[in-house]
Amino acid sequence: MSHHVSLARIQAASRCIDPVFRNTPLIWNDELDRQTGASILVKVETVNPIRCFKGRGCDLFIQGLPHDTQSIIAASAGNFGQGLAYAARKAGRRLTVFVPENSNPIKVSAMRRMGAEVHETGRDMDEAKDAARNLANSTGALFAEDGAHPAFTEGAGSIALELTEAGCKPDEIVVPLGNGALLTGVAAWMKSIAPTTKVLGAAAEGAPAMQLSFLRNEVVETKHVNTIADGIAVRVPVPFSLNAMHGIVDEVLLVSDELMLQAIRLAHQVLGLVVEPSGAAGLAAILGNKERFHGQRIATIFAGGNVSPQQMRDWLCLE
Repeated sequence: MSHHVSLARIQAASRCIDPVFRNTPLIWNDELDRQTGASILVKVETVNPIRCFKGRGCDLFIQGLPHDTQSIIAASAGNFGQGLAYAARKAGRRLTVFVPENSNPIKVSAMRRMGAEVHETGRDMDEAKDAARNLANSTGALFAEDGAHPAFTEGAGSIALELTEAGCKPDEIVVPLGNGALLTGVAAWMKSIAPTTKVLGAAAEGAPAMQLSFLRNEVVETKHVNTIADGIAVRVPVPFSLNAMHGIVDEVLLVSDELMLQAIRLAHQVLGLVVEPSGAAGLAAILGNKERFHGQRIATIFAGGNVSPQQMRDWLCLE
């Protein structure tokens, strides 16, 4: 499979993805600028039926499958599974999703509500992925791996297309980095349309495998992850995304759980938005590097907002 991300397919994706996921809000706020010291534009991907950006790539992926593909098996921390569940239900296909034990109950119940069969297996995402892959191999079902197919990347790239169509060509754009589909899709589009814009990934300090792999230009696995940001808790990088990052991503920053908590609290207090830690990793990176970003035009993406009531109480300090 080619690791090239196609601009033509990103443009096509922007037209054929379910409209419910497209043309998401692009917002700014002077208090956010004051607290970060930069001019911030935020693309909000949390106001759709699955409250995250994953619907774009998943819908594009499902649309592109052969008509005789009836059964799909995947692993997810929650948001990717929701995207597949939404698209699979629309297309009339069966979906089985493996999630780690103790996954976010909001995400698990949403997948089941949309018709997916969900199995809670493994200590982390990569153990759940092993179980999913084994079942697919033994049954002949299609294994869908987040970040491992161009459709996931090109669907996510439609976010950057919407940014540039709105006239947004920032000095830098900071994007949450998990399996890499969002970052590589955004980077491919931005480097072609706005080549002076620096594209940065924001990975969790407690899950540094993608940063280590990016720096060494080879897959580097870690033995475990330790972060509240389940959506970007990658222990075993996906080679497709890692190779696609080469030459279009400028840097990968690490953010602590505490910075992500600061970011989601700021988003809630200033913008009135509920964002999950992984979804706010880009804003967390801006908060953690104020001197670097001072005075610049910075774009970021709120990639997901699936937060349980208990997490909302704990993280946003709500009664």
